[in-house]
Amino acid sequence: MTPTREDIAKFLTIVPHANEGQALLYLQGANTLEEAITQFYDGSLTHANSAAPGNTSNSVSQDQSTRADHADPLPSYQAAVAMGGNESRAVHTNPVIEAAKLRARDEQEMQNRLQQIQWNHQIFNDEIEPEHEAKHMLTCACDIHQYKIRKQNRVAVLKMWSEAVMYPDGGTGEKYYHDCYYSQQIWNNNPYTRIITPYGPVGRIRQKPVARYHARWLVETIRLNSSLNATAQRIANQYEPTENIWEVEDEPVAANDGDGSDTAHHRSDSLKPSILTQMRKSLSLRSSEEREAARQAKRREDYRELRDTILAEEAGRWPDPESRRIVTEYQERLGLTRRIAGLRVHRPMQYLHLLRAGYFEPIPVAWAEQNSNPLKFRIEAAEGWRGITPTWRGYENTAEERLYWVLNHRVESTNGSELRQWLKPDVISALEMARTRMATAVDLPPVYEALDDICQTQTPTAVGYSRQVMPSPLRAIDAPELPTDNTMILLDVSGSMDFDPVRPSYEQYMVTRYERTMQPKNKDVAKAVIRRFTDALATHDQNREGYQLVTFANKAAYMGYINHRNFASVWSQITVGGGTRVMAGWQQVKDLHFQRHAGFATYHAVYGWQAGPQMPILRLLLLLDGEATDMDEFELELLSLSWVHVTIFLIGADGCPHHHRHANELQRISEVNPHVAFVDAQGNTPERYVTHELLKRHLGYEVTLSEFEEWERHAPPAYETSV
Repeated sequence: MTPTREDIAKFLTIVPHANEGQALLYLQGANTLEEAITQFYDGSLTHANSAAPGNTSNSVSQDQSTRADHADPLPSYQAAVAMGGNESRAVHTNPVIEAAKLRARDEQEMQNRLQQIQWNHQIFNDEIEPEHEAKHMLTCACDIHQYKIRKQNRVAVLKMWSEAVMYPDGGTGEKYYHDCYYSQQIWNNNPYTRIITPYGPVGRIRQKPVARYHARWLVETIRLNSSLNATAQRIANQYEPTENIWEVEDEPVAANDGDGSDTAHHRSDSLKPSILTQMRKSLSLRSSEEREAARQAKRREDYRELRDTILAEEAGRWPDPESRRIVTEYQERLGLTRRIAGLRVHRPMQYLHLLRAGYFEPIPVAWAEQNSNPLKFRIEAAEGWRGITPTWRGYENTAEERLYWVLNHRVESTNGSELRQWLKPDVISALEMARTRMATAVDLPPVYEALDDICQTQTPTAVGYSRQVMPSPLRAIDAPELPTDNTMILLDVSGSMDFDPVRPSYEQYMVTRYERTMQPKNKDVAKAVIRRFTDALATHDQNREGYQLVTFANKAAYMGYINHRNFASVWSQITVGGGTRVMAGWQQVKDLHFQRHAGFATYHAVYGWQAGPQMPILRLLLLLDGEATDMDEFELELLSLSWVHVTIFLIGADGCPHHHRHANELQRISEVNPHVAFVDAQGNTPERYVTHELLKRHLGYEVTLSEFEEWERHAPPAYETSV
């Protein structure tokens, strides 16, 4: 018979001590599943010899070959069963996937509701949850308690998610907990109940958080996160097998040459003495050698079970050669191949845990269009919403957690085998770093001043340009632009682009209010910069057709080609409003690029477009005015791509720590990823300066000021006027 994945799964369910290689061989040599199982227990391997022409090895050499495969410390997919790619298979699942499906149903709705309640009660820090003390909490009709009731109704979801991701499999002493104190559960294991809250001592009726209590709460939370993370990682390491599970021998299978009935009768007769023997042993004292032998046997059985579970998960996730090839290349591009192989051999329990969460493969293309997916889940230690790794506490979401895991495990080509440690800044450190960066702003050279800058025409009362933080020097790692390169523009059109710019006012680490800044709206700055950028680039490229423009908010929209002839009409069709989901726009950009160069790419049902070695470079200009909800997911995907060069322009309010905090994050990713460049501007922006810096990074070489001015002098004909 030709075995399917379902046949192998059934075989392993009935014969749990077999491995996938044995299951495949026995099924190939039998006509039915029952016959394959019977042959396995009979110890017959004649079909294995016929299934492998030229192979004269006996069962012992076959077992040795299987063990050699298991000992191979290569990436996991190379050990998976090679199945035909055209056969229909059931969708792979595991406890993490099932828990994620359930959690994703209302995850985004809960996040949106919390943000709205925070805004309603003038709470401007994301980490502070609104509080309202009432005599009868469950009957209070306020929006805060209605939200808390919704949280209580999700306790079952939280428990299912916790049991799926507790590390590893709940066997390290970790316990599920929550912060819904009026639920029916009497005992709770929440370690964060021991620290103060942003509202002050327990029992005091406070409707507003207090800055000094908030600062103390942050310090205590950061300290507790660090302690719990270190303990969890230490215990997870201790629970790892002490032997190489890929070298543990399979249980011997006794051969029998009799017919089926005699064999069954023989097994029945031989079973009784063994049971009686075990009963006698259980009623008597055993020697230390016998107890140690029993422990060793139990440990080896656990190792075999772990090994078989890993093989089944690998084969289920990557069932065909094309999937395994894509995963191989993904790990190589990220520089993770050796580290993942090492995990598989030396830390197999942690390897299995990350494998189930999809850490070793590209991001599925379907996730980009979903309101919530396993990379958009919020991590909240005090509430019990866990991440994936042992050190999950302190991350904002699962995408950020995975991004830092990749950064801290990849082998950078520039440093050989050396690893740089990337630490996630806590809330206090991130704010202090933002303030430090903000203090480095300087006045720009007067040569970039222009009377037609939008800040000069819209706000004539403004006193000059805002001071700017100088960008990092150009790193020309990618090759300069070639005629075959494809330039596209991706524009953020979320609601904040049309707001009057504001900056926060802080008391210690807590935002108390927002203040208006005298500067143009972000959408107007973006429009002016795009116009100057496309004019200069069109002169350089001799491009009369223009450049493809994609906008994104909650969804993406393709606006077509934009050039000096249709600029006003295209811009008038842009609708501003909604959230900031950059992955939706990125998927639209990828689709357009690959459709244009389809001959250099293939399409995978799960992982989407896959570029070939001759794929032309996509040069993308990304404009945004804040942190996208899925920015970490976007940065994670860019790390694995070599055919795209992204230049990011971040627009922000003058003197805004939030802007500089996001700028520091983008600076981090530009340091890690040579295919990403970054420029930011705050307040009243000198557009010519920004355009010049963007062109340098977009084109990949040091464009001189005289060259830039020459492109400006050869500007296209006058623009059409909007109606």
